[in-house]
Parts: sequence; C-alpha cells; structure tokens
Amino acid sequence: MDADPDGQLSFASEMSAARSSVPAVSERAIADIERPASSERRLTAISVFTGAGGLDLGCDWAGFRTRAAVECDPIARQTLLANRHDWLPGLAEGAVFSDIVTLDYGELLDAADLSRSETDLLHGGPPCTPFSKSGYWLAYKRAGKDPKASLLDSYVEALRATRPKAYLMENVYGLAYQNHNRPILERFMTSVREAGYSFDRKVILAADHGVPQLRQRLFCVGVRADLLDRPADLWHMRWPPDTHAGPHERRIEWDEDLPPHVSAAEALMDLGAADNPPEPEELVDGTYADALREVPPGDNYLYLTAKRGHPSPRFKWRSRYWSFLLKLHPNRPSPTIQGQPGPWVGPFHWSDRRLRTGEVKRLMTFPDDFEVSGSRRDQQLQLGNAVPPLLGCRVASELAKELERLGATAPLSLAA
Repeated sequence: MDADPDGQLSFASEMSAARSSVPAVSERAIADIERPASSERRLTAISVFTGAGGLDLGCDWAGFRTRAAVECDPIARQTLLANRHDWLPGLAEGAVFSDIVTLDYGELLDAADLSRSETDLLHGGPPCTPFSKSGYWLAYKRAGKDPKASLLDSYVEALRATRPKAYLMENVYGLAYQNHNRPILERFMTSVREAGYSFDRKVILAADHGVPQLRQRLFCVGVRADLLDRPADLWHMRWPPDTHAGPHERRIEWDEDLPPHVSAAEALMDLGAADNPPEPEELVDGTYADALREVPPGDNYLYLTAKRGHPSPRFKWRSRYWSFLLKLHPNRPSPTIQGQPGPWVGPFHWSDRRLRTGEVKRLMTFPDDFEVSGSRRDQQLQLGNAVPPLLGCRVASELAKELERLGATAPLSLAA
C-alpha cells in the first residue's frame, strides 16, 4: 500500500489496497463497520503509550490517522517505524517520541503539523500491569504501590497540552475493580473532567466484536466540553453494538441471533506457511512437557487434579494461576494473549506447542504482513500488550460518528 502523507485516500480505497494481508475474519468485520461521511477525509490523531501500534492501526481503520506517537520502548518504536509505509503512513520518522514524562508538547505538535486544539483524537493505553488481574500475585501491586500507575496522570497531561476534540484511553478491566484500583480510576475521571472533557467508560469483551479472543478491556472516552450539545456530565458514549455472541465466564445467556464468537481455528485456518513459519521457541520440553501433552484442548492444569478425577494427580486444586498449561480449543476463541507469559503459561496451541508469531497476530487481528521487531520474546511482549486493532476500530468508529454528529469534524479556526 502506497504511503498517503496528505491523508487523501478514503478508507475504502486503502483497505482495498491492503486487503491481501488482512485476515478474512477481520476483513469482513471491518467492512461491516458503519462509518461517518467524514471518514472519506482523514481525521487526525496523536498517540501516547503507543506500543506496537494496535490501537493506532484500529483508529486508522476508523478514519483517524496517527500523526505523532510517544513510546518509551525502543523495540516498539522500531516496530512503528517499520510499518510506517504500509500501515501507519501518517507517521513521520521524526514524529515518534520516546519519553512522555519529559516530552515537549510544542515539539510534538510541530512534528505532527498540528496546532493545539486541532487534533481530532488523542488515544493510548498507559501500562496496564499496575491494574491487571495477573499482577495481583505481586504484593506491591495488590497494595496499589506500583509507580507505573502514575502514568495515567501523564495521559491527562497530554490531554491538557494537546486539547484534542476527543480522547480514547484503553486499559485492563481490572482498573475498574472495586478495590485499590478504584481511587486511581476516580482520580483519572476527575482529572479528565477538570481538563474540560466529558467522561464515559465501558468494559468490552473483544470476542463480542469479532476478535477471536476472550479479552476484556476497559475503554474510557470523552469529547471536549465546548463541542458538546449538552453539559459534559450528561454526555454518554454510543458504544458499538455487539456483532458476535457466546459463552464467557459466568455468562449463561447471550443473543442467539448474532453469529457465534470467532474461534481460534477460524482465525488460523487460512494462515499460510509464509506468514507462519515454524519457530525454535515453539518446541515444548522440560519439567511439565508431558503434563501439557496430557491436557485436552481448552483445558488447563486443573485437568490433572484429583478433584477432576485424574487417576495420577500432578497438581493440587487451584494451586496455580488459571493459565498454567492452558491450551487453545480450536472451536472456541483464544483466552487472553499475555505479553509476558512464564514458560508454562498459555495459551498453548492444541497441538502441544507454543504459538507462533503469525498465529498470535491472527488472534490479535493484526495484518499478516505487519512487521513486529525484536526477538520472539520482544514480539510476544508487544503483541500481548497491544489493543486488538479490530476492537480499537470498533470503538474509534463510534467516536468518529459522535464527532460528526456534533459538527466537530471540520478544522477549528482558533486554538483553545
């Protein structure tokens, strides 16, 4: 796909050019998204806590072209720059910044060729480990003492400095828990409103929106108060409706009229060898290799316990984290893909090996030819921490429609 620095290509023509690389299940879901008329011209975006660019890619598919990005990980920055030509064509090499804490926002706006208040969208996902469910195994995280939690304040600082028309913040759903995380979320809500924006939030299951993964994430969104047609505290987001349905955790009822969740096998079925070569790291050997081979698809170490009736139990009931020896089931969505799994943390492939990078990209809805830099461990970290682009597209598309409804998609004549 040719670069389009001026943002003149429509979404339809760009997706047509890129069609051969987007997995079929994702392509169909993206094509079904209703976009505002304004998506025929490019809206602008600034990205913070960018990572590998999953949210950027989704927002781009929704019409918001990233013009500048801030990411502290040098390998993730390599990933962003490697995909500029084909997937992030609005992102100039000189517009990728490294440190949000010391960032000069004047330089950022200059690099993006935008003035304050001109940007349509600020989006990003501050580090989620301080609030994640898996992090509760660490005492200092349970006590709310992770210093990275303060990076939510850096997001608000970016909001104040750039004054975009709207914002989108993604994080793990644990941030919305009624525990030590609650004051952190409430401070974020208060800070956003004090900065002059509305606030709404929702926990969304990615599988309900066509992503082949049972991944729950918190989305916080809002619009600048001077653009609203009602008081900011009365504004609510029109969230994207579910496109798929199926079981999840304690859910016992779902809309049978919707298509079922996309399964792992559906997502991977047409993945060719060129995009999914074997990897040395996929081989499973060592302490629990035999145990993994005994676990059926869709199950975990609990299969090997006395409570489940195993004749030679290997583990005590609930003695490990739930994803220990967790194996994909081909007819179900994948469990959450993690960024830093331990050596025996799944999901593993149902054929008793670790997932390959090409398979992880499919389960996250990244294009097959999206280049992920670094070692296999680096690639896992970037992909596991990313927002599935399809899910980001679903949410960002609704924000684009809301800005159009408010008549806020034309460039502003004055900076606030």
